[in-house]
Amino acid sequence: MLYMIVEHFKNQDPVPVYRRFRDRGRLAPEGLQYVSSWVDEKLERCFQLMETADRKLLDEWISNWSDIVEFEVYPVISSQEAAAQVSPRL
Repeated sequence: MLYMIVEHFKNQDPVPVYRRFRDRGRLAPEGLQYVSSWVDEKLERCFQLMETADRKLLDEWISNWSDIVEFEVYPVISSQEAAAQVSPRL
């Protein structure tokens, strides 16, 4: 399953996040795969795509960052998968 994660840097401060990432890495458990990420121009939010078959691994990863990041989690599918689901109703 793919998950779109919206990370809001607490106090709109990216420094603690980037410092921890530099010092300790992504802190993702085995079985949770980083796919890609983007950061808004103001450096207040990160949009991150992650993949795992076990939602518990995503929750474990979130707990490693929740002191400096607030999270929104959205299970997502590709546009191609969405089109396939909708096509019978077109």
